[in-house]
Amino acid sequence: MTSNDFTTQQQDWIRSARIMSHEAAQVLKRNFRRRDLSIEDKGSAFDIVTEADKGSERIIIDFIHSHFPDHAILSEESGDDHRQARYQWVIDPLDGTVNYSAGIATYCISIGLKVDGVTTMGFVYAPSLNEEFYAIKGMGAFGPYGRLQVKATTELQRAVISTGFPYDKATNPDNNLDRVARIMPRIRGLRRLGSAAMDLCYVAAGWLDGYWELNLKEWDACAGELIAQEAGAFVKRYRNDHGICILAACPGIARELLELVE
Repeated sequence: MTSNDFTTQQQDWIRSARIMSHEAAQVLKRNFRRRDLSIEDKGSAFDIVTEADKGSERIIIDFIHSHFPDHAILSEESGDDHRQARYQWVIDPLDGTVNYSAGIATYCISIGLKVDGVTTMGFVYAPSLNEEFYAIKGMGAFGPYGRLQVKATTELQRAVISTGFPYDKATNPDNNLDRVARIMPRIRGLRRLGSAAMDLCYVAAGWLDGYWELNLKEWDACAGELIAQEAGAFVKRYRNDHGICILAACPGIARELLELVE
């Protein structure tokens, strides 16, 4: 099965996500590494928004309103429009805002589409690398070099794993440091990319063996989660008391990693 096997409707979803993300990416590229970039705190110095986040979001939302006027939208900066609809777009207009604001090129645009509450399409675009990752539920995942497939790693000691830290890390002792201390000595390497969507896509592509993180939001995980699943990753939201706590890994190490994370 290839991306050419998508139905006309599915092809339209992917094409629309591609247009939206590439147009929004122009805003991000124009503002990247600007010394006078406007940066605002969202409740703490660890959780921020930039004018580029807002500009990217406006382009995506305007496109959806124009081309899919009956669809609902859940977006990081604008929240939930609370529209009752069969279709809901889930948007992170700039995943990796801290990276972006610091001038680090690991950031992306993440767009998911839920149908009757089930994530059915996921699309992630990394502008600095000009790399796309996308999936349709039940139809596989695709990336820069064709169909995506997770690695076949079976030994944790040979694995490169990524993680992240919640925004409340300074005030909440459940901040992932204990898990890092437990897992770090057992693996080949630990990475912190700073973008949940890219972490999940890198697991899907076989560039990472696994990834876990606490306290994510739906817009962080929606698209990348489907892409990882469709590439053959074991994916689990393993807790429900600290936002979205997610683990994605190649099947050969997933159970062992999950035990250490839990």
